[in-house]
Amino acid sequence: MPVYNKLVRDNIPQIIEGTGKSYTAKVLSDEDYIKYLKLKSYEELDEYCAAETNEEAVEELADLLEIVRALAGYHRSSMEEVEKIRRGKAEKRGGFEEKVFLVEVED
Repeated sequence: MPVYNKLVRDNIPQIIEGTGKSYTAKVLSDEDYIKYLKLKSYEELDEYCAAETNEEAVEELADLLEIVRALAGYHRSSMEEVEKIRRGKAEKRGGFEEKVFLVEVED
């Protein structure tokens, strides 16, 4: 029996049941929830970095966004607030569209 010990999407237990398999799961404490959300963000980022096609990359980006949404909720915020802050930072400091790579700054 494979052991996963990881945070999964809410419907995964029902999907497993639908295959006729049994599983063991639990509801995490708030402390463990944020710990495993952070770990899940690394897992999803690794999967994005390993993506070999645009379709795979976009699929993994969607997973990353779901993690960001959950993290925002944990911190009593929303995607709208995160987006508002992102826009403000982009206005002040720019985005990453111009592909600028800073090599060094002379003192």
